[in-house]
Amino acid sequence: MDPINLTLLRDVLLQSLREDVGTGDLTSRATIPVDARASGLYRAKEAVVVAGIPVIQEIVQLVDPALQFYAIARDGESLSMGAPIATVRGSARSILVAERTSLNFLQRMSGIATLTRRYVDLVQGTGARIVDTRKTVPGLRVIEKYAVACGGGMNHRMGLFDGVLIKNNHIAFHSSAGEAVNEARRHLGHLIKIEVEVRTMSELETAISAGADVILLDNFTPAETRDAVKLVDGRVPLESSGGITLETVRQFAEAGVDYISVGALTHSVPAVDIHLRVTRE
Repeated sequence: MDPINLTLLRDVLLQSLREDVGTGDLTSRATIPVDARASGLYRAKEAVVVAGIPVIQEIVQLVDPALQFYAIARDGESLSMGAPIATVRGSARSILVAERTSLNFLQRMSGIATLTRRYVDLVQGTGARIVDTRKTVPGLRVIEKYAVACGGGMNHRMGLFDGVLIKNNHIAFHSSAGEAVNEARRHLGHLIKIEVEVRTMSELETAISAGADVILLDNFTPAETRDAVKLVDGRVPLESSGGITLETVRQFAEAGVDYISVGALTHSVPAVDIHLRVTRE
């Protein structure tokens, strides 16, 4: 996986801190001496795939550049329950200011990576790749897609600007999926690939004839997917999408598709249980 671009995230992280801290941490000001020092240990309270180490380090540094942060685990690493993830040391007040915001990101990102790894493991040996979608929390797409990569998944397009995917709402303005593909081809450069979403075998045949570069099988059953794979016969890559779960993903992978997109990786993933234990020095 490529390193996460923290420069792009600076405003998001600062805003996240502002909404939590506001004009200051009233509780710490009232209970912690200004010169008190502490150390904190981020620890997994369940088995997780870690994602977000650079993000929480950036949050810690934004709160207080004097805080010392040390990563023990690496993004993409599988950890058992109780395993240490990172440590932070310095001003007790500063550590407590960074605590909740850093945990919010670490827990969610690791939750995405952990769920992604489960999907990836379930399709091992089939040749299918697990990919994400644009169903992300607004403002957190870069972070969440990075977490998918930490879990071993692939990123689909980042947004509307970096990939062409002709969906039902685009096809509605044309007589067929094939006509939509032809129209897109007239407006796009020869280096841009066109993916088209199809719902029936008839639409699939039309999309192939029109020269689609990738075809998304929308809400096909596993049996229909096998038929589609036979029809395409390796001429274009196929992507399965639509309500695919941990219980069904293997069936779609064994049907022979190249990619399986799963919106649940980001739109409804549970945060994993990670805590920060602070000790007075």
